[in-house]
Order: sequence, then structure tokens, then C-alpha cells
Amino acid sequence: MWRSLRPIGRSDATGGYRRYAWTGADAECRLWFQAQAEARGLEYEVDRNGNQWAWLGDPSRGDAVVTGSHLDSVPDGGAFDGPLGVVSAFAALDELRARKAAFRRPLAITNFGDEEGARFGLACVGSRLTAGKLTAEAAHRLTDADGVTLPQAMEAAGYDPSTIGPDPERLARIGAFVELHVEQGRALDLSGDPVGIASAIWPHGRWRFDFRGEANHAGTTRLVDRRDPMLTYAETVLAARREAELAGAVATFGKISVEPNGVNAIPSLVRGWLDSRAADQSTLDTVVTGIEKAAREYADRHGIDLDVVRESFTPVVEFEDALRDELGTILGAGADQPIPVLGTGAGHDAGILSESIPTAMLFVRNPTGISHSPAEFAAEDDCVAGVTALADVLEGLACR
Repeated sequence: MWRSLRPIGRSDATGGYRRYAWTGADAECRLWFQAQAEARGLEYEVDRNGNQWAWLGDPSRGDAVVTGSHLDSVPDGGAFDGPLGVVSAFAALDELRARKAAFRRPLAITNFGDEEGARFGLACVGSRLTAGKLTAEAAHRLTDADGVTLPQAMEAAGYDPSTIGPDPERLARIGAFVELHVEQGRALDLSGDPVGIASAIWPHGRWRFDFRGEANHAGTTRLVDRRDPMLTYAETVLAARREAELAGAVATFGKISVEPNGVNAIPSLVRGWLDSRAADQSTLDTVVTGIEKAAREYADRHGIDLDVVRESFTPVVEFEDALRDELGTILGAGADQPIPVLGTGAGHDAGILSESIPTAMLFVRNPTGISHSPAEFAAEDDCVAGVTALADVLEGLACR
């Protein structure tokens, strides 16, 4: 499975993946998922929001155990973020069949669409729509860098965008959702464990900072006469690092747009996107408030106009204690020590769904902690340990 999926959407130039929502690479990933489902005799379907499902058993029972993740990527992302959870889900089902496990609850494997938000700027679009966290009206307004709207992209890919929206009937099918994911940090590497259980997802959000100045000639405009928004942006980037360090949080300006974007022109507009995350809401508020305050002080000093817009936000997610504890009991049986439980600063579909259905997560060790990069990696024996752990969990939830 890994070999067949690995070439899809991979850039020869960077070695990273460009599997953006509703593009050709995304379509190939979807065909791959459908083929894996049909090869196992599973009932395949696509829901109203473009999420893919592969069912074993009767979905109408309302107590299904669901697992899976996503197949899309960030720009030049790694091979493991998302796909490891989907591949492991199919492999875990194979393992359970090899064990001749008898299912007493329906089982489903899913691929949620547009989890990374690389094309339209909003993460977890498929799961947000399903859970009613994103309205159809707001989804219809999402636009990519080329001015293509989400409905236009879906229609071009052969899907009907008129049906998107909350899907309570589908959520009512699910009794528990367990997502396996490569760890996007080094906690498991430092503890020496191949697999861990998630406790919570940090609150996180994305803010757009628009710095507006005055375009002018780079060679003839005196420094004292310039209204250069790039200076204010640069100072704000440094302020974000300081505020994050002081608070023990993280803050990143990872995307920038410049107008007119000429080498010999002072910019008229610099637009930067801030991603910030912290262990609790109060700390996150402190960091973002501090960054915005510094940005406005710099803007006033340089004669720059500034607008700050919060484009997305996800509050802290505490995974359901009962389900998390059940995973700990299943995986801890016969183990020499308890399975580690750890928090994460990365968002996931499981976090979006957590207010609607019981959710939990398993993490697979990442020896470098690198993620959202072609250097992202997990060792094969750790991946196998993840499959075994997921199979044990699914067996405990769906077969006993």
C-alpha cells in the first residue's frame, strides 16, 4: 500500500508532496482509497462533503467504530502526515481478519477531505462541514490563490457542491472515532516509546496581518520618505518569536504575499499569515494580543495602515476521558509500563469531531520531530507497531 500511494503528488524537485484539495493529485489519492476499499470487499461511498468512507457492516446501527485520517498535504509536505493514518487503518483491518476477529459493531475507514487547508486557507474543511463547524455559506466563499472558489473546484473534480453542509445523519452512525497519526514532535522519541495516546490538542488559530504602505521606486526614494510595509512586517515576525518564547507557546509567520512584488519596487502591501498555538486559551490570547500590539506600534511609527483578521480558530480539545482510558487499558494489557499520554500543538480531524462524537488519537514515533516537510519520517518497525496498536484498539472496541 505504501509503495502504491507514495508517488502520488510527489515533486521531483523537492521530494515533498503537493496533494491539494480537488486537484489531480487529490483525485489520484481518492482513486487509491476507493481501490483499497473495493479490494477488501468494503462498501464504498462519498458523503455530501466529499469525504470518503469504506464500510464493513451495517452503518445504520449507529454504533460504528471509525478510523482513518486524510490524504492531502501542505505545500511540499511529508509522506506520513495524514496518509500513515489511512494506510494503517486498512492494514489494521487486514490484521484483524488475519486474527479471524468477529465484529460485533460496524467498522469504517475514512479519508477526510482538505484537512491541511493548503489550497483554500482553512484547515479540516471536510470534517468542519460534517460537524457543522463550517456553514455551507462560508464554505462557498472560500477561494484559492487563483480566485477559484471551493464549489468551482469541487465541480471541476466531478463532485456536486450544492449538497455540502452539516451531516448529523452521518455523525449519528459513529460510536467512536480513532485517528492514528505520525507524531509531529519528539515526545515519543525522547521517552523511547513507539506509540502513544493523545490527551488534548492545544488551542490554535490563523490570523492575517495586512500591512499597507506606499509603492515607490526602490532606487530613487529616500529612506526617510518611505512608507515601507515590509519593515513593519519584519519587525512583527521578530515580535512573534519574542512573545512566543516569553509565554512558552509557538507563533509562526509561514506565508507571505507582497504587492506589487517587484525587486526594484517598495511594496504597497505585505500580507502575512500568523499561526499561533499554546497549551491553554489564556496563554494563546496573551501571545496573539502581544504580537498585534507590537505590530500596531511599528505600523504607527512607519506610517503603515494595519488590518488584522482572524481567519480560523480551534479551541482546546480534550479527548473524551472514557475513550482515552479505554485505549490505555487495551494497549496497556500485558505491557511492562503504561502507554504514554501526550498533548499536541497540531490540529486534526479528530479534534474537530470531538464535540460531536467520542474521539481519540494514537501517535506513532517520529525520531526527528520534523513534520510538514519532505524530511518527515517514521521507521518501518514503529509504523508496524502503530498498525498493531490500532488493530488492538479496533478489536477491543468493535469485536469484544
